[in-house]
Amino acid sequence: MAEILVLYYSRTGSTAELARHICRGIESTAGAQARLRTVPPVSAASEAAPAPIPASGPPYATLEDLRSADGLVLGSPTRFGNMAAPLKYFLDSTASLWVSGALAGKPAGVFTSTQTMHGGQETTLLSMMLPLLHHGMVLVGIPYTERALTDTPAGGSPYGASHVAGRDGAGRLRDEESLLAQSLGRRVAGLALRLKSTH
Repeated sequence: MAEILVLYYSRTGSTAELARHICRGIESTAGAQARLRTVPPVSAASEAAPAPIPASGPPYATLEDLRSADGLVLGSPTRFGNMAAPLKYFLDSTASLWVSGALAGKPAGVFTSTQTMHGGQETTLLSMMLPLLHHGMVLVGIPYTERALTDTPAGGSPYGASHVAGRDGAGRLRDEESLLAQSLGRRVAGLALRLKSTH
């Protein structure tokens, strides 16, 4: 069995909805299961401790969640063309995993949600890829053999799954966005299974 960690931060729920579709794609892959985790918000007092358990939604991720996973799909809303501070703050705490090489060779994908069509989706996806490359992870994108990537009128990128939420942030995922998120989950899960079978 390959376990894929789907780790995200979401403020209005759009990124969380993408995460759920990615989990569906993972769970549709025989021999793979998804583990859904989030990260706490960053407080104005940078050293303030968050509540140990979120009020709702999945539990907060730990370094052990990352270490034990066979693959990772990482998601964040866009903040000025970059990942949100809470996810970056969590990634900055992963130095011990980098030193030990715990994530090296594992597959990883990324996903994001923006308010507007040109709100920095692809730069946000790229910003999340950078620490994964430093960890030695194998990046998984979405190829144009996925028809929804060509057909989508909104979110979707070869760099990862994405969603255009609209100015109120309450936009429902379009069919193409859902399909691409599920495809990314299946692709990461499938590669994790293949890599695991060779070790």
